[in-house]
Amino acid sequence: MGLASRWIYLLLAIPFFGTLWVPLYNHVRPTFLGFPFFYWYQFAWVPASVVLTAIVYVARRPSAPTDVTRDA
Repeated sequence: MGLASRWIYLLLAIPFFGTLWVPLYNHVRPTFLGFPFFYWYQFAWVPASVVLTAIVYVARRPSAPTDVTRDA
């Protein structure tokens, strides 16, 4: 694994810092369906984290061999 291919792992840091930086979401307004911003911002990170983790997984998954021959 080269250094250039390791940059994809930075996508995993986005949800971490998005939820760690409290002044970013320490607000009541705007509300969404009656929920204060604080709550729906946190809940919005759940599917966003899933998508980012899936992107990293697919990018780093080893490719399956296309031509497998067995010696009999």
